[in-house]
Amino acid sequence: MTTGKNGNTLISESELRDLGKRAFQSLGLSDKDVKDVVDILVIADLFGLSTHGFSRIESYGARLKVGGINPRPNITIDQVAPAMIKVDGDNGVGPVVGMRTLEAAMEAASQFGIAVAFARGSNHFGPISPYSLIAADQGFASIIGSNATTTIAPWGGSDARLGNSPLGFGVPNPGGKHFLLDMAMSVVARAKIRNAFKRGEQIPDTWGTDAKGNPTTDPKTALDGFLLPIGGHKGYGLALMVDLFAGLLSNAGYLTHIQSWQDEPDEPQNLGHFFILIDTKRLGSSQWLSERMIDFANILMDSPPADSDKPVIVPGMIELAKLEQQRKAGIEISTETLQLLKQYADT
Repeated sequence: MTTGKNGNTLISESELRDLGKRAFQSLGLSDKDVKDVVDILVIADLFGLSTHGFSRIESYGARLKVGGINPRPNITIDQVAPAMIKVDGDNGVGPVVGMRTLEAAMEAASQFGIAVAFARGSNHFGPISPYSLIAADQGFASIIGSNATTTIAPWGGSDARLGNSPLGFGVPNPGGKHFLLDMAMSVVARAKIRNAFKRGEQIPDTWGTDAKGNPTTDPKTALDGFLLPIGGHKGYGLALMVDLFAGLLSNAGYLTHIQSWQDEPDEPQNLGHFFILIDTKRLGSSQWLSERMIDFANILMDSPPADSDKPVIVPGMIELAKLEQQRKAGIEISTETLQLLKQYADT
């Protein structure tokens, strides 16, 4: 381990995996479930998504200890139609439920060319892009979404009634860089505001509002208020559609039926997710897809940049470059996260 930027620690992927494995084993997870959680959180940190990587040990660990998450879930998979699957996560750790659902969807899509899997009884499952990457590496295009704790007011409303409901897309490029889009329906994730509060920093007034719906630059006030949706009423509409697919159709909680892990850490959240997968191998050869994906990217990136210091990018480029760089130089982890991982690992 070495010291990185801002006093954070650079740790190798193998060291982080081992530390994460021991931490989640101490929290009561089975070896298979530990592997799934570690796989998702390591990719998140490799992508530079530190707010959704191993920093989540804080909330996962606290809720596992008080019984808010089931460390040994009996996850059931019900194939209700040839290419339609329902998963009950039995209140397991989110990445465990997410991986089981992704695996079931990939298996069905391999057989039928396309599949959709709905999950209920879950918790926060990390960012979407790690699942999209795993799917893309095996030749699947994906549309993946999850609902979330209420943090956004209905358009024109004055209290929080829907979550930021992340949505992601992935399209594979065989032998090349996949396209990966991962976005929440709020301008920023609540974790970014929480981190600004911990650092004593102000936030842009486009991130959140106070409890009365007025824009604010104070992170504490924003945490007591609402997140602002992307694109105004359009982001509000997208957030609702993700919740309809992830929550309502999956028979999970939705809108205000979802328990807040902060306010009720010992209660199941019953979050829902959906995974729509397309087996691109059914559409053409790997060479065919790769050539078209490369051409697609080049058309965009050949555009002369408006700012010479900021070249044109495509979705996933920054994250995949970060992954490659951190696999060589080490993954940047905050001191607080590293200390908490060690605390659980040494228990």
